[in-house]
Amino acid sequence: MRLRLHEVAKVVGAKNDITEWEDFALNHVEFDSRKVGPGDLFLPLKGERDGHDFIAMAFKQGALATFSEKIIEGHPYLLLDDCLAAFQALAAYYLERRPVDVIAITGSNGKTTTKDMVAHLLSTTYHTYKTQGNYNNEIGLPYTILHMPDQTEKLVLEMGQDHLGDLKLLSTIAKPHIAVVTLIAEAHLAFFGSRDKIAEGKMQITEGMDSDGIVIAPADPILTPYLPTQQKLIHFGPNQAIAMTDLQEFKDSLTFKTNFLDAPINLPVTGKYNATNAMIAAYVATLLMVPESAIHEAFKTLELSKNRTEWKKAANGADILSDVYNANPTAMRLILETFSSIPANEGGKKIAVLADMKELGAESVTFHNQLLMSLAPDRIDTLIFYGQDIATLAQLASQIYPIGHVYYFKKTATKDQFDHLLSTVQAVLEQNDQILLKGSNSMKLADIVTTLEGGD
Repeated sequence: MRLRLHEVAKVVGAKNDITEWEDFALNHVEFDSRKVGPGDLFLPLKGERDGHDFIAMAFKQGALATFSEKIIEGHPYLLLDDCLAAFQALAAYYLERRPVDVIAITGSNGKTTTKDMVAHLLSTTYHTYKTQGNYNNEIGLPYTILHMPDQTEKLVLEMGQDHLGDLKLLSTIAKPHIAVVTLIAEAHLAFFGSRDKIAEGKMQITEGMDSDGIVIAPADPILTPYLPTQQKLIHFGPNQAIAMTDLQEFKDSLTFKTNFLDAPINLPVTGKYNATNAMIAAYVATLLMVPESAIHEAFKTLELSKNRTEWKKAANGADILSDVYNANPTAMRLILETFSSIPANEGGKKIAVLADMKELGAESVTFHNQLLMSLAPDRIDTLIFYGQDIATLAQLASQIYPIGHVYYFKKTATKDQFDHLLSTVQAVLEQNDQILLKGSNSMKLADIVTTLEGGD
């Protein structure tokens, strides 16, 4: 981070006189006192604990200065009304003075995978940095900006939303040149109330863009009232400016053609939704002049973030399709379609472990029940359900499945039911089987995947 104390003080509007301290260079901004290193600037945030309580620790760790909403004795500090707002303003300022192209990516599904793909393709040609992990909110995005390496030319930022207005703030900070919306689904309905409001919120990604920006979005009518009028708009989907044909899906790979590349794209991951993500990523790469040969070579070495549509191997030899990071009705339906279309292993059965999808609001049970249309005994042999809102779906499934092929476990405050779920999965899963695990992150299905891999 190429910033000095006095410059930071001016940018954030520090209320105290900082000229008594040397105008030294700062390395990074850290909000976790445990991560503070020599030369850093500490950012005390208010959460479950007040970050101001850790200022002394930050200085012991080597911090040179701190933001603060309180007067500090004995150390350089910048007195502020709102530390988080100052942090965000600093990130916006820092980005504006750097020769960096920002590519912003949001969507109800696929934003992390698309971010990973875009960054992977761009890195063949440019110094590229991307959002690390799930740092995609009002804290994580400015943190990413201020931590990008000095030589960064392309910055790929994931933008998440929990409430209307979240993306307006993030877009205003980052001012993207290219903005991508991957999908409008039923995520976070508990906060938004309707898919229409989700669409409105997602299109606020354009709020910080200049008029010469480019917006890539699905050809979904629900977006029509919120489409930008200044930036160039490019739709993807069947018969659109960005489109695919001849999709072929296999157990651990897929291939398809696009209307903008000469050769087919071969992808070392499964799931037709990943074909869409890859198509978008390839198009962004072409916009930024990445050679087609580099695009195809980069896809050969693609690695996705952990727990997103990832094939793993159980200790007993069974195949595990792990997609346990998050879940909403669209994502659940798509992964079930993919799992159903993959041929079973010889002599093996197909098992699906499905857990609650969270933050769906008052209609959560209805959304779960609608997944019945994606379940069939001739494609998936055994179903194992876990949660509360998924209980009725389990009952409906038991009416179309043979006796003994549907299991249900209620999520309780104790671990008893989860342990019973785990032991059942272990008992049912045999060497030649394929098993899908899908549910919201809070349902802890990742623990089952880990146990199956280790054989414990």
